[in-house]
Amino acid sequence: MSLARISRILGKDLKIGPRSPVFLWVLVLPVLITLVLQVAFGDLFESRPRLGISDQGSSEITGAAADLDSIELSLVADVDELKSMVEADDLDAGLVLPVGFDDAVRSGQRPPLELYAGGQSIASDRVVVAITALELVRDVQGSSPPVDVEIVSFGEDLRPISERLVPFVVMYSLLIAGVFLPSFSIADEREKRTLDALVVTPVRLSEVIAAKGILGFGLAIAMSLVTLWLNSSFRVSASLFVVMLIAGLMLVAIGLIFGTVSKNVTGVFTLIKGTGFILLGPTIWYIFPDWPQWVAKLFPTYWVIDPVYQVTLNDASLDAVWGNLAIALGVVVVLFLLVRVLTARLARQLGAA
Repeated sequence: MSLARISRILGKDLKIGPRSPVFLWVLVLPVLITLVLQVAFGDLFESRPRLGISDQGSSEITGAAADLDSIELSLVADVDELKSMVEADDLDAGLVLPVGFDDAVRSGQRPPLELYAGGQSIASDRVVVAITALELVRDVQGSSPPVDVEIVSFGEDLRPISERLVPFVVMYSLLIAGVFLPSFSIADEREKRTLDALVVTPVRLSEVIAAKGILGFGLAIAMSLVTLWLNSSFRVSASLFVVMLIAGLMLVAIGLIFGTVSKNVTGVFTLIKGTGFILLGPTIWYIFPDWPQWVAKLFPTYWVIDPVYQVTLNDASLDAVWGNLAIALGVVVVLFLLVRVLTARLARQLGAA
């Protein structure tokens, strides 16, 4: 195997690659999917309680509420307009602060706190707004709460769904670049019979396969890191790059297998559609963490998906994921042994044609 010939083949693919729609899909689709998922799920499932305040006397509560990230604040000048917005479900709750409210609280009086709640608002949002309002009033009063509140959480705290979707988006980037690009390129050249010309040239089929794999591997790593950056999950660390290298090798090996067993591009599409769930299936368990986690371990790609999740979202070190990575490396070795066998078989087929 000649490195010089591999580099020339790789240079040729890089030169003509941008002309192919598949090459453009590799660059564009992960970005588009990230934007769609972030816009759709980020806004739909992570909404904040909507609180309206009608401040009649420049209360400190209004300024304190504006600094809170946990609520979405709207300032309404007219009290009647505030009530109408709550009734119309434009706000989850409305708070009226009359003139002199702060002074009355500080002097020890108990002025009425007018808090209107919408009938169609979520119960948890109403609780958040009510507790927030009471805490803001207590801050104005300057007194400490009569009790210490200890929050006990049952079960694991769920991450926002936009974060739980990160493994899916990253694996999709690896799938498009690592699996689809090499397999499509090999099958396309086989379908156009350009591989048949290799029998009369010094170039070996294994060198062509290696060049296709290197191109897919490089783009898979690059696009997966870009995807992590777009999802605010990219951190420069040795753990991240080791995990992504192993993940890229696994997906590229699968792509080379698909390319060497497919006689044409249609065969590649059929294989990818038929195995898509197997490749991306484990990501569903991060979206629905209550599902039995042992089922996800039946998928071969789980052993790279879980390290990606742990390193990117939980800041795990290599020591914490080395067991999964060891299994993933074992899978990678088996896959590349199969690539070698299939490449030799394809070379014999081309020589006999």
